Amino acid sequence: MIAIILLALVPIYFVLLLGYTAGKRGVINNTHVGELNTVVMTYALPASLFAATAATPRDTLLSQWPLLVILGGAMMLVYPLWYGLQRRLMRRSASEAALQSLTVALPNYAAAGLPIVVALLGPTHTVPVAVAIAAGSLLPSPVTLALLELSAARPGETATAGAKAVRFARAMGHALVKPIVLAPITGTAIALLQWKLPPVAAASLGQIGQAAGGMALFVTGLILSAQRFRLSWNTTLATVTVTVAQPLLALGIAKAMGAPADITRIAVLMAALPSGFFGVLFGANAGVKSEESGSTVIASTLTAMLTVAVTIAWLYGPGGMP
Repeated sequence: MIAIILLALVPIYFVLLLGYTAGKRGVINNTHVGELNTVVMTYALPASLFAATAATPRDTLLSQWPLLVILGGAMMLVYPLWYGLQRRLMRRSASEAALQSLTVALPNYAAAGLPIVVALLGPTHTVPVAVAIAAGSLLPSPVTLALLELSAARPGETATAGAKAVRFARAMGHALVKPIVLAPITGTAIALLQWKLPPVAAASLGQIGQAAGGMALFVTGLILSAQRFRLSWNTTLATVTVTVAQPLLALGIAKAMGAPADITRIAVLMAALPSGFFGVLFGANAGVKSEESGSTVIASTLTAMLTVAVTIAWLYGPGGMP
């Protein structure tokens, strides 16, 4: 079991360290990672997820609906609770609270989930990762973009309820047409219709899609290298929520639903991943720098070296979760 855990985690942290070192040493400019992130989020990862979902038998895909409910439920329970905590008790702005909430609620499915699942279960088991990314892309991400849109005051723009509703709808629309959202949805539709991708198309998508996991990890390391780290009580609580509370919440939802054991295992594993970097990127695009979000990504990524290893051993080791 130790060998399996090392095989799943060591390559991930190795590539993260490569990206972090490249950013810290100035080999790559870590303050302008937008182009590299575009390669990952607009091309490589959507291609990988589209190919994986489109090639999945319909019955296998339909069997993943409990995973969508478990992960979506866990994220959308954590998100408003953290948002309310930051707004009411910590007195943060709406934009800062939204970025922190996304960072805490949305695990790093894209960069960490894909290589861990492939290492544990094999390259044919990437559909749960696609489901997880789709849940994150359809639920907390659009809400955050909409809240940032509402927080951005524009000269001469009224703050009436109607104007806010229009801006919220516009932001949601922008989020839902991104390739990272459309790719798994389109692939799912093809699988449900039982269409088959031509071999040439599948091979072509595989050429760019096979770079998704490594590129996503490298870019995450670059982003972390540019963050200023400060371990506050808020960051500590966020890290505990990410690495301990959210996987336990996912386990509770799965048990309450009576989800199958294999779905429960993958849901808890996905929920135990460290924070994703979407909050940092969304903030940079909106001109909002959230030190707490960056610190949470760093702290949870380091803590996950232990907590994810323990989770894997409990879920997939001998004598682990029944």
